Formats: sequence, structure tokens, C-alpha cells
Amino acid sequence: MEWRIIDGIGPFFQANQGKQRINWSKIPFADLEQGNRIDSGLKKSITADFERLIDRVSALGFNAVTLDDVAHILPVPAYPESLSQKIAYYRDFYSNLFSIAAERQIAVLMTTDVMFYNDVLRSMIGKRVPNVAAFLKEELNNLFREFPSIAGIVTRIGESDGLDVKGDFHSELIIRTPHQARVLLKSLLPVFESNGRTWIFRTWGVGAYAIGDLMWNRVTFERTFRGINSPNLIVSHKYGESDFFRYLPLNKQLLRGGCRKIIELQARREYEGFGEYPSFIGWDYEIYARQLRNRSDIAGFSVWCQTGGWTSFRRRTFLDTNAIWNELNTQVTIDIFKRGWTVETSVAQWLETWYPHIPAKQFLVFLRLSDEVIKELLYIDQFSQRKLFFRRVRVPPLLWVYWDHIIINHSMRKMLRCFVTDGEAKVLQGRMALAKITDMREMAENWGLPARDLQFQYDTFKILAAARAYYFQEFNPEIIRKIKELTKEYRQTYSSRYAIRLNAKPMPLSRRLFKRGLRIILRDQRRYRVLDHLLTIRILAWFYPLLRRFSQNRLPTTFADQQAMGIDTVFR
Repeated sequence: MEWRIIDGIGPFFQANQGKQRINWSKIPFADLEQGNRIDSGLKKSITADFERLIDRVSALGFNAVTLDDVAHILPVPAYPESLSQKIAYYRDFYSNLFSIAAERQIAVLMTTDVMFYNDVLRSMIGKRVPNVAAFLKEELNNLFREFPSIAGIVTRIGESDGLDVKGDFHSELIIRTPHQARVLLKSLLPVFESNGRTWIFRTWGVGAYAIGDLMWNRVTFERTFRGINSPNLIVSHKYGESDFFRYLPLNKQLLRGGCRKIIELQARREYEGFGEYPSFIGWDYEIYARQLRNRSDIAGFSVWCQTGGWTSFRRRTFLDTNAIWNELNTQVTIDIFKRGWTVETSVAQWLETWYPHIPAKQFLVFLRLSDEVIKELLYIDQFSQRKLFFRRVRVPPLLWVYWDHIIINHSMRKMLRCFVTDGEAKVLQGRMALAKITDMREMAENWGLPARDLQFQYDTFKILAAARAYYFQEFNPEIIRKIKELTKEYRQTYSSRYAIRLNAKPMPLSRRLFKRGLRIILRDQRRYRVLDHLLTIRILAWFYPLLRRFSQNRLPTTFADQQAMGIDTVFR
């Protein structure tokens, strides 16, 4: 595969150790800066870490790295002097990083949201797409001339900066329709073609506006890319029709003709512990790779080894000594997609390099248990296997655990009981999965692997197992008391941990009405119903503020109002 991409933001997360929760979606520029620059010692440390990272990923076989972001190396004459000085500083800093990558024959891809803003840009170009496209056309043309080492640009149009992002720039969603995306594509593609650069256009989005279903809707995709087929354009799809979750079949957009494509994969599993415990993905990825084999329109793959999610967990892949599970996932991913190896071959090679004393056959048993524990206790398989859509998004297979939050409340209980027919079986399944973690912990101790990670997983998943009793058994105050005791002990034991959001206060809505409501707003097909166009896409957007007020922290994802872009983005 031509493009073997990995993210390069890990070295920049050195100034966040005092923050309770970190946004891992983009380099935290504001946290790094002192005035118009980064402290010289910190800059030196970041550079050394970047060199270490590039050495490691180059040895694995990656040939490109992504770095955030275009806005910080793009000079605009109208900027105030202080910002111009800062951008000049970043241009010099990044030039050194580009040289480090070039020495290892690693191409650099700069990321950008469409569109990034500050007061000057908002006043100068506004939000009309033709104006934004004209601005980017001129500035990217200049950028490519000034930085020959930039191999291309990775754009994101379906998600913008989180509510917590601070600094000189904050991105906003301006591409709302396929027509607007086409305006952008037709305007900028000639710049990439004339400069011999690659444009990687990400289809990922959070469901906002008419283009919010681009990642899975073939009609929206056709309206966006019809007749646009350039050797300099690559369309990037996540492996499933939602975010990086399990229980998702391969995104069908990857199997359709047209533009060249890459598949996005995640090694540091943001919804499965961030690498704090093993969450092995090898066998799932092996299935995806088999389905894509021999397709000439697949130009490569992109692996997120650090990027993604909001959490207090801090392990940095290839930079910290405790990131073993993320590094294993990264190794196996590139072996599967670049070399066509099986999981068994890749794992054996990894063990030979790093842990030659561990028998490969037994370690594969350990990894199989890891895979099963995630699928059988973190997820609730009977719900997670369902294909459900809400408005323009595929409903995530995992709702009760989101980033580092465990949600145990009455609305979640009502919802899950609408989809799970044998709750007692799910409670038993959870208890059996806990026993598998115990087996894994014993194996890790015998091999000298970090058994404390398995203890942390056990203590976390013990709360998940108790939550299943609350979800699926007859209500008993003793269950709530047990969850509270487990939570208290958990908080005392671990400084970095999941946040347990427990609220057993009943919703003033019967289960029968709740179930009918779910049938109205959710569908089990990709195709929109008339009901969706009339109710969930239009009317529900108008009434969402009232629904939010009514929820009073009872809805499953209300906590997300203060993270990422805010849950209200889904209703745009």
C-alpha cells in the first residue's frame, strides 16, 4: 500500500500533567506556549521525543506522519504582530521536525479543519464557502512553495475543535452540504495537482448538517464526489460507519468504486481504555484487511496510535515505557495491512523482538481472552450487534462507557432493557468475563508483563459487571449500595480512573412509552424514513433545548455537553 500513515502528536503532550482531563484530539498549543513561543527546554524535549517516535515508526514500516496543524504555520499579513511572530516561530520549529522526518524518509502530512478561525480571519473571509476556498487556495499554494517537504494536507470537515480548545485558533463547521464540499474540492484540487501534493479528504463527521452522513450514505457520497477523480485526491474512511468501536462491519464506502481511498484504524483505543489495559484488535483488523485485499483503489491506511478522546489517562505510544498494549496493536496493524501477515505471525515476531521468553502460543491465548473480555463485558453484545441509526449517525455500539465515563442511570437502564431479551444471561456473561481477567493477570505476572494493568482492568470491569445487575435484574437498593461501595474503593485506589456517573433516580416516563419513543427516533436501516425527515431531522432539532432541560442529567450522554463539540452538534 502506497500510504502507511501514523499520527505524530504524542511528543507534544508534555505540558498537560497537571490537567485532570486531556483533549487528545489535537496538539494542545495553548498549554505548550509561554508568550509567543515554547519554552526552550520543552521545545528540546519535544524534538527529542519526535525523533524517537519517527525512528520507531520508520522501523515498523510507516512512511508518513501527520502533524497538527496548517493554521500554526500559515502567515497572514493582517494578523497582529504578536501572532505573526508566533507563526514565524512555529514555522522554524516545524522546519526542524520536517527535516527529522525527511532523514528517515517519512513524508509529512499537515492536518487542518475547514475552517479554522480567529477574529481576523472571521472578519476577513467570513463563513461563505467560496470565500474560504479562495483563501485556502492562495495560502496553500504559498505554503507548498515555501515548504517542499510537506507531502500533503489532511482535511477534516465533519468535526471541529472541542469546547475546551483554547488558543489562537478555533475551528468551526462550515461545510454543510455536498454542494459546498464540491465547491471546496473543485477550488483546491488544482492547487494540489499543480504542486504535486496529496489531499487526504476525511469523511468522518458527527452527523451535523446535510453532509453529516457522508461517511456511510452512498447518496451523499455520490453527490459530493461525483465526477471528481484526481490522482492527487484520496478519500479517507474510518473502518466502520461510526467511530472506532467494535461490532462494526467494514464501512461499505471502502468497497465502492470511484476515488482512491485509505482506511483509518486506531491502535490506542479511545473507547476501550486508552491503553491502560489490553484491548487487542488484531483479529478484527485481519477481517477488514481480508475484505480489502486485491482492491486497486485502496491507496493505504492511517493508524491513530495516540490521537483521540478526552481522558485523564496519559500513556504515550512509543514514548513511555508503559504503552505496551498500544504498541502491540500498532505493530500488528501494520503487519496485517502492509505485509499481509496473520495475527499469529505478527505476534510471534513482536514477542521475538521484545519478549522472547514468552511462548507465542500461550500469549495468543492471553490476547484471545483480551478480545473476549472487551466484547463480552465492556460491550453488551446483544445491543452492540444491532444496526441502529439516529438522524444522520449510526448509533455507537457502546453507550454506557464513553471515553473514561461509566454511565449508570435510569434512562440507560430503560434503554438497554428495550434491546436485551435475556438480562440474566448478560449478568452471568459479565461475571464469567471477570474470571478471564483474573486468568490474564496470572499470565502477566508469570511473564513479567504489567500485571497492575490487569488489576486496574479487573477493578474497573467489576463496576461494569455490577452495573449489569442494575441494568437487567429487578431493581434492588442493595445493587446501588454495592456500586457505591465499589466506586468509593475505586476512587481511593486509583488517581487516574474512569468517572462513575451513577444516578438511579427514576425518569418520569413509563418503560412502554420510552420503548415507543425509541421506535420512533431510531431506525434499523440506513435509508431514511419519511418520519426521519419530518421528525428526527427537523422537528427534534427545534425541540432539543427543551429535551435537554427536561433530562436534568438523566440522558445517557448529557455529560458530553461539556466535552468535544457538545451533544447539541448531533441535532444540527
